[in-house]
Amino acid sequence: MWQAHLEESEFNHFASLIYQLTGINLGTAKRQLLATRLGKRLRICNIESFSSYRKFITSEEGREELQHMIDAVSTNKTSFFREPAHFQFLQKNILPNFANRPFRLWCNACSTGEEPYTIAMILAETIPNWKNRDIKILATDISTRVLASARQGIYSHCEGSIPPALLRTAFLKGHDRWQGHFLVRDEIKNLIRFRYLNLMEQFPFTGRFDVIFCRNVMIYFDKTTQANLVERLVGCLNPGGHLFIGHSESLAGIARSSLQYVMPSVYRCL
Repeated sequence: MWQAHLEESEFNHFASLIYQLTGINLGTAKRQLLATRLGKRLRICNIESFSSYRKFITSEEGREELQHMIDAVSTNKTSFFREPAHFQFLQKNILPNFANRPFRLWCNACSTGEEPYTIAMILAETIPNWKNRDIKILATDISTRVLASARQGIYSHCEGSIPPALLRTAFLKGHDRWQGHFLVRDEIKNLIRFRYLNLMEQFPFTGRFDVIFCRNVMIYFDKTTQANLVERLVGCLNPGGHLFIGHSESLAGIARSSLQYVMPSVYRCL
């Protein structure tokens, strides 16, 4: 019988480990939520207590399960065209400047892929001859589970959230086992590279980006972690590049002088 109650001391151990690994700052109000999510992993692993589970994931034998634990605690809420003002700004104010230039965009915390696919659809709609252009979107997440789903590009919740014209040009209707689903067309998929990335670790690339989407990520971090992340993100932007954050987030008190406010939750690198 697995242990259903997560003691405060054990919660603190997990919260410290999760903060160290992912930057996610779990307050005490999240104790029951954490117990519920980790409880599922205890049952799968046939481990009876939270303390035994913690010892397992911090051992050499538990390295694979440690990733499952990260998958379990990460939040993956997303949707197509979420916070639409950002995509309108991208389409009207940024993309026209790259009609004849290479374009690089990084979408981090991409979850199950709705955000980068939205960006790819807008790129295809806006930039002439886009199939033959030097355009690349990097989409990253800390959860291997949602990345696997994003790579598939199969969705059941498209109608009503995507304009009908884009739905026709960017998706195929599923058949047989995928009846009632929509499949992202290969030419849209080919614009995106989905990769695992932990924002707390060293970034595995040296090139810079014209646009970075880092939306609804920093709300889970404390101010110190937010400030460090913003500094590193700015270092990945080309001069004149843009940083998008979530509408519920703010750079007040942590924004660098090299970032210029453009509109709510959009900043330009000087």
